[in-house]
Amino acid sequence: MSARNERMKPRRLYLDTSVYNRPFDDLSQARVWLEALAFAIILQMIESGGARLVSSEVLEFENSRNPFAHRKGWVSFYLGLAKDYQELDESIRKRALVLESQRLEPLDALHLACAEEARAEYFITCDDRIIKRYQGEALKVMNPVNFVISEVMGDGGDQGKQ
Repeated sequence: MSARNERMKPRRLYLDTSVYNRPFDDLSQARVWLEALAFAIILQMIESGGARLVSSEVLEFENSRNPFAHRKGWVSFYLGLAKDYQELDESIRKRALVLESQRLEPLDALHLACAEEARAEYFITCDDRIIKRYQGEALKVMNPVNFVISEVMGDGGDQGKQ
């Protein structure tokens, strides 16, 4: 496949729940506002076919625990845009245990293991700890703002961990 065709292929994105819920956080903080705006740009990419959203049983589980019905409904709607869905299985559980040894929280490790298994290219998160601690090679783990800057606007810089 040529470089041009590879660039035109929709990127496979796994967004963790911190990204889906970012618009509900305190938007008076510059970083939070920028991340919410980046999320809106990512949604536009998904809706226009420039990116392919990956969802998982773990995302649905975490969203089901959200005590705020409006937020839960919002996240469910956007999870419904996913073209790919990863169910939880024993191989994912085993991979998550390895990821936990990198000082990742159990639920974060499950999200990452699902994203890897679903062959997502990017794991987008607002959680700096995940970005710093993920040591796998299967995913580019990035903040939504850095994803938009480097991958959408085309600066090509390494803004996240690869």
